Amino acid sequence: MSVTRQPGPTNQKQEVTWMPAVGHIQDCPPGLEYLSHLDQILIEQQVNLIEVLLSWECNNKYRVMNSMNQQCYYAAEKSGTFMRQCCGSGRAFTIHIVDNIGQEVLRMRRDFKCCGGCCWCADADCAAHEVIVETAKGEPLGYVRQLPSKWKGHYGILDSRRNQLMEIWGPCCGCQGLCCTADVEFPVQSMKDGAVVSKISKQWGGAVREIFTDAEKFSVTFPQDLDVKVKATLMGAVFLIHFMYYEEEESSN
Repeated sequence: MSVTRQPGPTNQKQEVTWMPAVGHIQDCPPGLEYLSHLDQILIEQQVNLIEVLLSWECNNKYRVMNSMNQQCYYAAEKSGTFMRQCCGSGRAFTIHIVDNIGQEVLRMRRDFKCCGGCCWCADADCAAHEVIVETAKGEPLGYVRQLPSKWKGHYGILDSRRNQLMEIWGPCCGCQGLCCTADVEFPVQSMKDGAVVSKISKQWGGAVREIFTDAEKFSVTFPQDLDVKVKATLMGAVFLIHFMYYEEEESSN
């Protein structure tokens, strides 16, 4: 186990314990070997003091950890200043995910869609938000696509050939507060038999964190033997859910 320092919120540094390195695994995309040993990951958005004090939207940064709070990846959003300030949660973004030596292993991309977000019209490409999950070389691993619904969040987990493997149904309301601190759950169902095979949860981060900051905490559970490409795509689902459910709330504050 090694200890290093990873950039955290603006003008801050924090000590990080990294997950022990994992050797090469055959048929596993480089850098995703960590995922092959995990049945749960935690994704924690980092507090940014500029956003807290000035309400100026900044690029998001996240720690990706295992169930023992050992960091296995670090994720950083890259988006345009105009997009962040004017388009809010609907902005285009690229999230770069690096391993413990700073090597990029994954990319999550979403294009801007001026009509995006309406759940009633999500069967049309111009209205459905989509995150592309790809390697650092640009090879697609999977897609997370918004699907049509009457009011609940509805998303599809697709493989690299756009075959739908799973679907996610979100709650009518994903809000949390002092009187409602339970985790908000997004069950992931198999398209084969409808069985719940994974779960994404928005965790309660505590009163101070939830009220005074916009830093969210998520967990993703899945079978340990699930294909690492699907695990990576489920990570992409977390970012899409974060932007569509919770970044929207932050942008309207």
